[in-house]
Amino acid sequence: MNAKTMAGIRGSLILAAALLIAIVLSLMIGQIRLSAADLWTGLLTGKGPGALTLRVLRGPGVVTAIGAGAALGASGAIFQILLRNPLAAPDVMGFTSGAGLAIVCGVLAGTSLPMPLLSAAGGLAAACLVAILAIKRDGSQVPITLILVGLGIGFLTAAANSFVVTRLPPEQAAEAQRWLTGSLAARDWGHAGQVFGCGTVLAVILVIQVRALSLLELGDDLATGLGLKSNRARLQLAGTGVLLAATGVAVAGPVPFIALMAGPLGMRITGAKQPGGRILSAAVAGAIITVLADLAARSIVPGLQLPAGVMTGIFGAPYLLWLLSREMDAGDI
Repeated sequence: MNAKTMAGIRGSLILAAALLIAIVLSLMIGQIRLSAADLWTGLLTGKGPGALTLRVLRGPGVVTAIGAGAALGASGAIFQILLRNPLAAPDVMGFTSGAGLAIVCGVLAGTSLPMPLLSAAGGLAAACLVAILAIKRDGSQVPITLILVGLGIGFLTAAANSFVVTRLPPEQAAEAQRWLTGSLAARDWGHAGQVFGCGTVLAVILVIQVRALSLLELGDDLATGLGLKSNRARLQLAGTGVLLAATGVAVAGPVPFIALMAGPLGMRITGAKQPGGRILSAAVAGAIITVLADLAARSIVPGLQLPAGVMTGIFGAPYLLWLLSREMDAGDI
């Protein structure tokens, strides 16, 4: 093995170990602290505080956080590769806000439609609106224009979310506002099954699409020459990316900045260059960020569980500002 391969393996092991450590810490730390021995005993025997924590208190929330973070991270990597811009992410471009708006509107209307379906419809509607508004007169689209239009759509949907929340009864409004910040409170195994069920189906679809994404990185002309229908492939990949983001939003709310940060973090640690490796590392990094954000949100203030989105916002907002300044210095904005 050459040095680059060894570095990639080492980075992958570091990322996997970081996820395992984050999971164990999240299960151990809370209002009632447990030891690793308590968790191990609970896992093996199904008895004691460790078993109760794994089955009811923290296990469902941690598993849900893993699934939601992985879905958001993979989604962000897809758009960053497609548009070749680190600013391209479903949270920055308004897709997650659109998904959240659809769910809040569904609550206001009293609809019985499943949350994943509402979330997917809202995310796809926001994506279509961004794509339509970003089309130039000659019919082309520029990545930075898509991102900037997406930012505008994100602000619009956030304002619409705030308006809809004011129309809800007080108790529902408070819960909706918390959820819109990005929250993993009171999650059960149904939420975990939902995110992993939808996520697994989309992951299989994405595996089939990875070859097309690799060809698109070569440029449209070469990809077309190799038999790829570039426009169709790009639309299909974008659709998968939006649906992955909507899957995460359906169980965790539109948690900000995970999709934006996960791709660069995963690539930096693993050194992955190929689309498949970048998406996989982004998914793991997204899971780590979400689990740690949820842990910090329920541990930083004793007796109070903050929304996980508060923690991701604290670190994600400065990262976004730094990224914007770097892109402006490079002349890309």
